[in-house]
Amino acid sequence: MMQQYLRIKAEQPGILLFYRMGDFYELFYDDAEKAAPLLGITLTRRGTSAGQPIPMAGVPVHSAEQYLARLIRLGESVAICEQIGDPALSKGPVERKVVRIVTPGTITDAQLLPERDDRVLLAVKPGNRRLGLAWMVVASGECWLAEMAPAQFIAEFDRLRPAELVLPDSVDLSAIPGWLDEGRPTAPQAPVARVADWQFDEQRARRTLTELLQVADPDAFGVNEVPDALGALGALLDYVGRTQGISPSHLQAPKVHHGDDYLIVDPVARRNLELVETLRGESAPTLLSVLDRCASSAGARMLRRWLQLPLRRQADAAIRHRQVGVLLQADPTPLRRMLAKSVDFERIAGRIALRSVRPRELAALRDACASVDEIASWLRTIDPQGELFGDELAELAPPPAQTLLLAAALADEPAALVRDGGVFRSGHDLTLDELRAIDENCDAHLAQMEQQERDQTGIANLKVGFNNVHGFYIEVSNGQTDRVPEHYRRRQTLKNAERYITPELKAFEDKALSARERALARERELYEQLLDALAPSVQAWQRIGRALGAIDVLACFADRARELGWVEPQFSALPGIEIRAGRHPVVEDSVERFVPNDCVFDDRRRTVLLTGPNMGGKSTYMRQVALIVLLAHTGSFVPADLCRLGPIDRIFTRIGASDDLAGGRSTFMVEMTEAAAILHAATEHSLVLMDEIGRGTSTFDGLALAHAIASRLLSHNRSFVLFATHYFELTQLAERFPQAINRHLAAAEHRGSIAFLHEVRDGPANRSYGLQVARLAGLPPPVVRAAGQLLEALETRAREQDAQIDLFGEGQTSLDAPDGPEEIRAAPDDQRTRQVIERIAEIDPDQLSARAALELLYELKAALGR
Repeated sequence: MMQQYLRIKAEQPGILLFYRMGDFYELFYDDAEKAAPLLGITLTRRGTSAGQPIPMAGVPVHSAEQYLARLIRLGESVAICEQIGDPALSKGPVERKVVRIVTPGTITDAQLLPERDDRVLLAVKPGNRRLGLAWMVVASGECWLAEMAPAQFIAEFDRLRPAELVLPDSVDLSAIPGWLDEGRPTAPQAPVARVADWQFDEQRARRTLTELLQVADPDAFGVNEVPDALGALGALLDYVGRTQGISPSHLQAPKVHHGDDYLIVDPVARRNLELVETLRGESAPTLLSVLDRCASSAGARMLRRWLQLPLRRQADAAIRHRQVGVLLQADPTPLRRMLAKSVDFERIAGRIALRSVRPRELAALRDACASVDEIASWLRTIDPQGELFGDELAELAPPPAQTLLLAAALADEPAALVRDGGVFRSGHDLTLDELRAIDENCDAHLAQMEQQERDQTGIANLKVGFNNVHGFYIEVSNGQTDRVPEHYRRRQTLKNAERYITPELKAFEDKALSARERALARERELYEQLLDALAPSVQAWQRIGRALGAIDVLACFADRARELGWVEPQFSALPGIEIRAGRHPVVEDSVERFVPNDCVFDDRRRTVLLTGPNMGGKSTYMRQVALIVLLAHTGSFVPADLCRLGPIDRIFTRIGASDDLAGGRSTFMVEMTEAAAILHAATEHSLVLMDEIGRGTSTFDGLALAHAIASRLLSHNRSFVLFATHYFELTQLAERFPQAINRHLAAAEHRGSIAFLHEVRDGPANRSYGLQVARLAGLPPPVVRAAGQLLEALETRAREQDAQIDLFGEGQTSLDAPDGPEEIRAAPDDQRTRQVIERIAEIDPDQLSARAALELLYELKAALGR
């Protein structure tokens, strides 16, 4: 047995092997020592190999899924090795083979998958100055292809968050620009599976795709545009086939992912806006958690995808708005009740193709067909001509032959697993019915036979019975043996009786003893036949699943718009953003009263310089503008009284202060890196949020950088910019640039305390209220009083010396130049300063002693009058 184990294990290097032994999956050697602490199971040692005890650990077969789920969450892969031979017929170890490999990116079991999130498997092929990407959701069969510059890979990787990465053996990830920073990965980590380079061959992938999709030429799907991505898809499909033990025939037509089709939201913006995950890495409160009232898991997954890929083309988003509007007018409540009765068609279809679907899932598929028809009928009542929901209605057509087959074949409530029996209804198969009758009616049949034998022999105390050693028998006491018929054959002699067998009882015994096993074997055979018959309908079930998912998201949008008072956004070809009484959807959901605010951009007003106290609501205001724009391009209604948007291509954010300790980057370095990315990529159609840029360094350095960055955005990028700052000197930009305006978050002070009004008003703030915020935060009163005294002294000195820097004086000649600052000339020196400079020029530092240097310092200080 251990020889068999070692042979199988040698074929599965680097992954854990669950080796079936009776009612347990066992792990041996290094696998056992690795898995035992991960799973919290006992590590034991049994037998010997090469004179050493064999480490082993095991988990029960009936509860293996919970252990598999734990290993998958930890990024481990597991090969499942089953007994496929008959122990009764095996002379040596029972024949075993690996039937599937469970990896983080290829899980398809409902018990292992998160219902409302996808698990993405990503393959990458480096090409000629580009990367070919192919990613697939194995559970549903959806697949995408893309090619991009290596510098774009990190952003795409962050969006996809793959559960597993498939790479050629020869590829070094560190060669991808941006993948490593100071030797540390910059992207979220994923388990990596290495495969041979030849599996990434484009022509081989083309043949595989042709066979799976049963088409003459896969170029019809646009794969000829992305040859490197096609090669990556070939390796990905090979990997899926190897792990599932079967070809992925449920593969849906691959879609070529064009970045221009979507509003670009880079990883920094996605994180700062907290679309699907908070800054702390939690699932709520986020935009997704506020929006997700989807009735089905398929709808929830599609909503997540839509939020991460908002549409760029206004016409496409406007179609969704019209669909939401019609649903809202009709009241989506009945539709949502119908959707709640549907099932996860796409995932069930995938498991049908992979032959891992369970009987109860098929029963749920059967029962859900009625709800599909109800949903289609309801949509036709609100859209009789199919102008808005025509595409979805065309997909809501359950395949009639397979629907009837499921209804005729499956029991009303089938067993959870085929091996348990009870999957098919009575009358579906005569052979199965006969075997079940024998198994279920054995006692009644024996009683009937006993009475029949008593009547024929006249032996009143004759008994028909059974034991595990001799099987069925007819028992006759010794006093009645002379009345036993000739066709009775002696089977066992007891002290007071004889036991016999007859040809009729022997025939019944053969049937009865094997009826249960044969019934289970017959059900397995029938189940395989059922899966064969369902295979042609996989694509139809997938189409139904996609259509229901989209309908569910649209119904969710309508429901949220009705409950939260959201309005339909309008699109315009003219540049600009007009939001009246806008609200932050997440913050509004968590407070009793939210103060709405306007935000208006047009071609003549492109930058809002935003000032006001900390905690006044600047960041909330900026984020709500970005979220409203993103929601509109997702197809949702928006939290505002009015929303009108011109063309938008990207959303950038530079919000918050955080360092990157693991990457060795300070707060200021992170800030400057993000600002640089914005300055390089923002266009006149981009929305840019800049929050307190420059605060991570000295005051003058930060002020100079903030001014230069704001000037660059105004004069060069010409983006729509919300620029929040505590540098009041920057408010003077509005005097130099007609495209800039000042606005501030209002606050009121009363008896030394501050009240935040959260209202955005025109003009700059007149003070920052830093001491009041400190007092509100609980700083000890003596500290606040000391700070107040020092602040007063500093302000007095500044007024006396006119010390506030003039960023726009004659000495600042080029900060506003289109190409940025070139030179900052020093202010003219007075006579005293020139004398000090001349004195310093005469000094030979190498000739100064420590005492002479100290005396010179005092001399220079005196010369300056200090």
